[in-house]
Amino acid sequence: MNFITRRKAVTAPVRQPGEHQLKATLSWPHLVALGVGAIIGTGIYTLTGVGAGLAGPGVILSFAIAGAVCALAALCYAEMATLMPHAGSAYTYAYAGMGELIGWIIGWSLILEYTVVCSAVAVGWSGYAQGFLASHGWGLPAILAAGPGGDVSGLVNLPAVLITLAVTGLLLVGTRESATVNFYLVIFKVVALIAFVALTLPGFDASHFHPFMPFGFGGHEDPDGTKRGVMAAAALIFFAFYGFDAISTAAEEAKNPGRDLTIGIIGSMVLCAVIYMIVAAAALGASPFDVFSKSSEPLAFILRDRHHPLAAALIAGAAVVALPTVIMAFMFGQSRVFFAMSRDGLLPRGLSRVSPRGVPVVVTVFTGLFAAIMAGILPLKLIAEVANAGTLAAFIATAVAMLVLRRTHPDLPRPFRTPLGWLVGPLAVLGCVYLFWSLPTLTKMLFFAWNGVGLVVYLVYGRNRSRLATPA
Repeated sequence: MNFITRRKAVTAPVRQPGEHQLKATLSWPHLVALGVGAIIGTGIYTLTGVGAGLAGPGVILSFAIAGAVCALAALCYAEMATLMPHAGSAYTYAYAGMGELIGWIIGWSLILEYTVVCSAVAVGWSGYAQGFLASHGWGLPAILAAGPGGDVSGLVNLPAVLITLAVTGLLLVGTRESATVNFYLVIFKVVALIAFVALTLPGFDASHFHPFMPFGFGGHEDPDGTKRGVMAAAALIFFAFYGFDAISTAAEEAKNPGRDLTIGIIGSMVLCAVIYMIVAAAALGASPFDVFSKSSEPLAFILRDRHHPLAAALIAGAAVVALPTVIMAFMFGQSRVFFAMSRDGLLPRGLSRVSPRGVPVVVTVFTGLFAAIMAGILPLKLIAEVANAGTLAAFIATAVAMLVLRRTHPDLPRPFRTPLGWLVGPLAVLGCVYLFWSLPTLTKMLFFAWNGVGLVVYLVYGRNRSRLATPA
């Protein structure tokens, strides 16, 4: 049973003879843009409306709670990423701190998280793209505008499928090239959000904030199973804040990991938290929550409702152009987790082969195809909630691994050391556990079912093929 506890060495060299390796081509501006590109996306452009429908004006408090939990987790990630600048993110940290079995569970959960996030963002992008096309008289037939689930039913969400495949193609070109494209698109979408705030603030109406929590704090569950309340919304729009963890998957590709990863993780979290709170307040001040929450493109809807049709078109256009940066960031992260698990032998080792451009081609293509299928047939709310379950598990594992390694390896150099780590770590764990508990019952069941399948895969395949199971 030693497979349960065998651990990856914290200081083990990443590069091993005879294997293709990821190339160190990214500096801190690329990593900040990767984080901002992942964080500012569907959460602010689309889930603002969904969250407001669950919590009313209290969605601002939901943003604050989700952001606080993510900030605690981000501090833990920054320490672990600089301590272990290896590909794999929380999977690698859990493997080193808590053993192979826990590492596998977290890696399997990350596969769920990243792939599902790509699908969720693609569905959010599709809503804006269709709104943009419809405003120019180019509406899609209903059968190709949405999948079979959700409020609007069709056969397949074709735009969501196409954008997922397009991003997959861009990632295959090369890491630095795709990161550079991401950098400029991130600037574009931040400028668009600033324009939204500038146009809505003059018509700010404080009466839209009363009552502040119409569905309560802890909330309740509707007959149809929908959870409402501030914490229910926080558990959902938690999706809006994470993305900084995708930065840690790029650890091997950072030129100066100790400096670049710290700036990338902490910098992107702080910047995005400020932007989110301002945009959410501006949206609620401009329109009653029960009006814009029904739209699949709430920010553009608000501007149209405020008689800014040109600005609405520009916001929709910005979402159409810039939301793919989120898909790019998470698909990048997914491929690196796959890469790390494959290189460790827990998945077929052929998956860790990379192209001359430093791209793990097989896993990138697989991720793109699977994400495209999910985006084509599943509704946004379900996808986002399932993604959150995997992310919360990864955040918990990273915080615990930080605490364990501080005790077992106290003398290792830590370029970034989480301040008040023995307080921040437990608070991050408790916050994530509470958010996980606030998820819908179906979401938790799907998460445990996914990991049940993963456990079978590990016991049948991974435990006997792990590099640590192979005598040196």
